[in-house]
Amino acid sequence: MDLPAPLAWLVDEAGASPSPESFLAELGDRLLADGLPLAGGALTLAVAHPIIARRTWLWRAETGAVMEALGFVGGPPSQAGRNWLAGLGPVQEDTVAASALDNPVLGWAGARPFAPSEAGRLRQAARFAAAPLAALGARAALTALLEAYLGRRSAARVQAGTLRRGTGETIRAALLCADLRDFTAMSEVTEPAAVIAALDAWFDRITGAVHAFGGEVLKFIGDGVLAIFPVTGAPSEACEAALRAIAAARAGMAHLDAVRQAQGLSPLPFGVALHFGEILWGNIGAADRLDFTAIGPAVNLVSRLEGLCKPLGRSVLISGAAATETTTALIPLGEHLLRGIAHPCSVFTLLQD
Repeated sequence: MDLPAPLAWLVDEAGASPSPESFLAELGDRLLADGLPLAGGALTLAVAHPIIARRTWLWRAETGAVMEALGFVGGPPSQAGRNWLAGLGPVQEDTVAASALDNPVLGWAGARPFAPSEAGRLRQAARFAAAPLAALGARAALTALLEAYLGRRSAARVQAGTLRRGTGETIRAALLCADLRDFTAMSEVTEPAAVIAALDAWFDRITGAVHAFGGEVLKFIGDGVLAIFPVTGAPSEACEAALRAIAAARAGMAHLDAVRQAQGLSPLPFGVALHFGEILWGNIGAADRLDFTAIGPAVNLVSRLEGLCKPLGRSVLISGAAATETTTALIPLGEHLLRGIAHPCSVFTLLQD
């Protein structure tokens, strides 16, 4: 049996689409070429993610452009696709039976009302889309989970096949290490739920700032954070990005402390250290339990430097190696011996610290 071109593509090739957005754009183009009067299309998938419940891709036939809308956990049922399509023309939506747990929604807007035969062809395309969308949905779910637990860059490396213990690469990066002050003592006299809420609020601000300026959080260690800003151009760009992230995190924590004070809660003082150097970034661990992380002397130094924040009464400390890669005005604090580090480290802080 000869299938129409769009259905043949869905059977033979669509499962290899690199992403849901490319699937939607390709299918839309093929349906257009087959004579269907489309003005746009939308594809909605449920995803396994801590805060994102649904992802919707929106395709405009006139330009071929695809954009994305997100629906969040706890929010109202997403109507992003239908609402956007309604602005383009008459809408037809079909639920695609891709799996028992996740049924994608595939919708189209017409440049004019769809004739009954055209609506039937769209429903048939939705039925044939079930298998490729099941594969795409599984890959999207895996990507979302890996990014939530590993970070975007590390997740991409794992998905690309960097799976064996000992595999990795040496990269240059600005390293950021941050930690709450006296949090252990506070947690001893605070209800567990309040401790978790405080940690979440702290992590939201520090990781949000890191991600906003192109960094990646590698791990949480108790109430501490280790993040990197890999060098992709000049080393100074990575260090400047890290300093901007520190400024954003400080602003966010200042606002949080004001809110906590209004609630009768204690502030959450913290320390941040910044260093620049080479790290080994890759798979480390036991044969059957790995961690995609960074190790090396630079990681040890930034951790020890952060521990110097409290004794020096500073919230931000910057190593000499990082200081040489920035034009930001800094205050020198002299050389300091760091536990486990052979040579003294030149230490700087910010003017406004």
